[in-house]
Amino acid sequence: MKFRNELKHHVTEFDLIGLRQRLKFIAERDIHANENGIYTVKSLYFDNCYDKALVEKIAGYSKKEKFRIRYYNDDTSFIRLEKKSKIGGMCLKNSCLITKEQVDKIIDLDVSWMEFAEEELLVELWAKMQYQLLRPKNIVIYTREAYTYRPGNARVTIDSDIYGESDITGFFDDDWTGIRVFPMSILEVKWDEFLPQIIRDAVQLGNIQAQNFSKYAAARVDAF
Repeated sequence: MKFRNELKHHVTEFDLIGLRQRLKFIAERDIHANENGIYTVKSLYFDNCYDKALVEKIAGYSKKEKFRIRYYNDDTSFIRLEKKSKIGGMCLKNSCLITKEQVDKIIDLDVSWMEFAEEELLVELWAKMQYQLLRPKNIVIYTREAYTYRPGNARVTIDSDIYGESDITGFFDDDWTGIRVFPMSILEVKWDEFLPQIIRDAVQLGNIQAQNFSKYAAARVDAF
């Protein structure tokens, strides 16, 4: 695993019309997308009793990390525990598979089994639940369009219809509904050592400054 570059910024519906037209000719659709080119992402975020992850994000700390559990398109046969670390505009994501039954136990704070798990990330989460008092805190759900471009390992995503919910017990509910927390779409661009010029031109990054946005923070706007 290595750190990747990451940029985020808001886009309007008008921006998206041109963006989609440009990307469809040069990049590949994500293989998990449906016939409309989108898929649903549902995440359970962790924080401690002092809202450490939230405070660090709002304060603009350059170095931070967050844990989340994520699955797609309501398919509970493939769930991942992820830790995302950021230093400035660089990000690193570690992940491991986790079962629905294990997630249910974590939500219920039945976590003693994690100390002896084979996956190092599960053990790390267990340790931080013990010593940093991390707890499952909030749910975020949204729809995503994703495009990939092999040179530079570039990836462009458009996240829309972002909703949040503080009742974590409904993480696996099919009829889950939350509160819409952000009206615009979020464009994210990620790449390794270089961002191909064709992708740079397609998303027109030259005229747009990166923005400090977090779906988790947007979903926690009522925390204070």
